[in-house]
Amino acid sequence: MNHEDYEVMNVENGRPVKMWTKGVPVEAEAMQQLSNAARLPFIYKHIAAMPDVHLGKGSTIGSVIPTLGAVIPAAVGVDIGCGMMAAKTTLRASDLPDNLGPLRSAIEKAVPHGMTPKTRGFKGRDEGTWHTPPPPVDAAWAQLKDEFDRICLKTPKLEKTNNYRHLGTLGGGNHFIEVCLDEVGSVWFMLHSGSRGVGNAIGSHFIELAKQDMRTHFINLPDQDLAYLPEGTRHYNDYVEAVSWAQRFARTNREVMMLNLIAAVRTVITKPFETHVEAVNCHHNYVQKEHHFGKDVLITRKGAVSARAGELGIIPGSMGAKSYIVRGKGNPESFNSCSHGAGRTMSRTEAKRRYTLADQIKATQGVECRKDVNVIDEIPMAYKDIDAVMHAQRDLVEVVHTLKQLVCVKG
Repeated sequence: MNHEDYEVMNVENGRPVKMWTKGVPVEAEAMQQLSNAARLPFIYKHIAAMPDVHLGKGSTIGSVIPTLGAVIPAAVGVDIGCGMMAAKTTLRASDLPDNLGPLRSAIEKAVPHGMTPKTRGFKGRDEGTWHTPPPPVDAAWAQLKDEFDRICLKTPKLEKTNNYRHLGTLGGGNHFIEVCLDEVGSVWFMLHSGSRGVGNAIGSHFIELAKQDMRTHFINLPDQDLAYLPEGTRHYNDYVEAVSWAQRFARTNREVMMLNLIAAVRTVITKPFETHVEAVNCHHNYVQKEHHFGKDVLITRKGAVSARAGELGIIPGSMGAKSYIVRGKGNPESFNSCSHGAGRTMSRTEAKRRYTLADQIKATQGVECRKDVNVIDEIPMAYKDIDAVMHAQRDLVEVVHTLKQLVCVKG
């Protein structure tokens, strides 16, 4: 069965899956994960698969999972609240220095990032954490601490996480900070990160509790990572409280990084500039209650962005590829959602096996960024074609700005 804008995969003994993947490859393993999730008894209406959909843990990255009466912690994942923030500035391309190396260095010094800081010249930081957090971190943590302390009364192990010291830090993997130009030469700052170590600890803890509950009640699942917490149970209520806090932490984390990023740029570019123009801050790994098709339901977006009518969002490409500021069209069939990026076509291990440092240098030509063997797994060819991804979801969003990165800081 086909629709003009999406394809429908009918699942035996399950809900259908509506897929905005025309012209974009989807691996068989991802299709199986979509089918597995669609067979859960509490799925509401259908699952929506975005054009960047690919294999994840338990459920696919790039999917929207609506549920009634239950939540799947592994579908939200461990990078709770991971998302994007972008800010348009009053700077123009001509205001940037010819040599962008010092600009990248200033940003790297201002925002802790990565996992091996000793090899990157950091002093006073360990594994991308603050040793002495600056005042903006203190002020932001003060708004988060009381609720965190209440959550720790129920889950004491969270006290030992790098919560406070990770606030305002980037992390590793596909997290990044970029300086970009839009289609008319305006300078943008953009970054990608989430709830860091404390979000990981919350996600991992409740994923394991859900699995234990499934074993206790002898509930068989097509994949143990689809273990769920039924509404009304203690673990469900504790999870909803903790995940909501982690999502606040993630949003605040991006805001603090953006403040430090702007301050760092000002040390290199002395021309006065403003950055309040069209700032966007959006999650793409999260769960929240929304109203769809006449009911209040839980919507889990795992690698997907809210795209309500008129709502601004960010769809980044890979290193060396374009990114987009988009405006949602409010398509009800996608539960008002769109993709969160290009989506991987291969694992990090496969990317390292297939490509060389010379390939990475060539693929990121013209971008001031790390060019070493430790970032080969982020090479653009490991991702889907962002142009094909955007074309496949043209009924979900419209492009407002097209961004091309000049500076890219990777964790």
